[in-house]
Amino acid sequence: MSRLPFYLIVAFLLVAGVALSIHRHVQFEVPWTPGEQRQVWEIEAQVNFTADGGPAKVNMALPSSQQGYRILTEHTASPGYGLAFLEENGGRRAEWSTREATGDQQLYYSVQALVAPESKNTAIESPPLRRDIVWESPYDTAASQVIERAWSRSADPFTFARELITDFTEERQGENARLLLTQFDRTPLLVRLLNQAGVPAREVSGLLLEHGRRRQSLTSWIQVFDDQEWALFDPRTGTRGRPDNLLLWESAGQAVLEVQGGSNSRVGFSMLSRNQPAAAAVRSQLADDTLLNFSIHSLPLEDQALFQTILLIPIGALMVVILRVLVGIKTSGTFMPVLIALAFIQTTLITGLVGFLLVVAVGLVIRNYLSYLNLLLVARVTAVIITVIAIISVFSVLSYRFGLNAGLTITFFPMIILSWTIERMSILWEEEGPKQVLIQGGGSLLTAVLAYLAMNNPWIRHITFNFLGVQLILMALILLLGNYTGYRLLELRRFKPVTED
Repeated sequence: MSRLPFYLIVAFLLVAGVALSIHRHVQFEVPWTPGEQRQVWEIEAQVNFTADGGPAKVNMALPSSQQGYRILTEHTASPGYGLAFLEENGGRRAEWSTREATGDQQLYYSVQALVAPESKNTAIESPPLRRDIVWESPYDTAASQVIERAWSRSADPFTFARELITDFTEERQGENARLLLTQFDRTPLLVRLLNQAGVPAREVSGLLLEHGRRRQSLTSWIQVFDDQEWALFDPRTGTRGRPDNLLLWESAGQAVLEVQGGSNSRVGFSMLSRNQPAAAAVRSQLADDTLLNFSIHSLPLEDQALFQTILLIPIGALMVVILRVLVGIKTSGTFMPVLIALAFIQTTLITGLVGFLLVVAVGLVIRNYLSYLNLLLVARVTAVIITVIAIISVFSVLSYRFGLNAGLTITFFPMIILSWTIERMSILWEEEGPKQVLIQGGGSLLTAVLAYLAMNNPWIRHITFNFLGVQLILMALILLLGNYTGYRLLELRRFKPVTED
């Protein structure tokens, strides 16, 4: 029979598992290692204004996920105000409203922004060119000459914007530029000149992030478009490019803050930077399941804790397969060591080993007495189960009385599995002697310890919980091991006399 379908299935599982894991790491920024840290900025915006005594409405621009930053969470504090989040002209805004407000008013908005170098800008449409630009004399002549001078030294919209802005710096400022600056503010003037020259541009507002700064204000930037591309320019220097610490707060060319029913409005910003575990930083987006994002994080915390243990079982099963198929270690029961290893995770290794040996040893003595009663199998196993429960109860009470609280964790042992282990070992003792009991018992204990060490590794716990594609990889490896028909390592001892000869 052809083995091609088998190898195709194994290859598919490997490719699918690797692809899902890489996709989850790249797309959702889930870290490969458990201790990885991410930088998160906590920014608070405080809106202050003086209410007129009647209805009031406040509309403020909000940041969105963008190149270099991803918005994690946002909160507001506005007692007595209604609140709505709006999508307008490609930008996000918050609108507070109240029926009556008098005197000084304060509204708060806070946001957590994750520093994410892999994050990209969303698609931004080019703004329409303004066709209603009218200049009064003599500003019309000055504007035309400034545009003509910059146009002659440029090759495309971006170089034109650079030359135009540079002509308004102090080093290259001519008479026409000085004349225009006496009548217009710098940034709106530059946007107006760019639009008149047929270059789509708009004014946007950004926040320069500096740790521990308070009462900061937004800075103006110019966004210039060339077909589907756009670039950011500093209106003060003409420098093209976006600083790494710049968070665009308003990117739709609208006013940052609009207040109706009040006066003396202003907004100030405070910010702090801190590091936090990467898994916690991206947890909000991990909870959003998509077709390719099967996330345990979308479950309640209690279920997440349960699955964190369940997803370790395939690791223990892989250890059992390796030790039995490749090494040749004999165990009492096929996957009993995996369950014992799970108990070790709850009890710690030393406490678990001592508790396991005590329960099995006492259980074998009592099971040896039960063999003289000639009971039926079901009744005998049931008696062993009750005996195991009694042994665990006695040990727990004694350890508590002696102040050994670690002994209480012995209750995490799987009692049914322990009972069947005692039953199998007792039968094995009667049929093949104590040597086989020691071989299989010792093999089971060694396998359980190795499985525990693998399952309790922080890296393995992190990867199995956060990358479900790993389960497909484990399945492929187990299938390949199941196809092995060669010698086991412990069987090679049979050939030792040949090597001696």
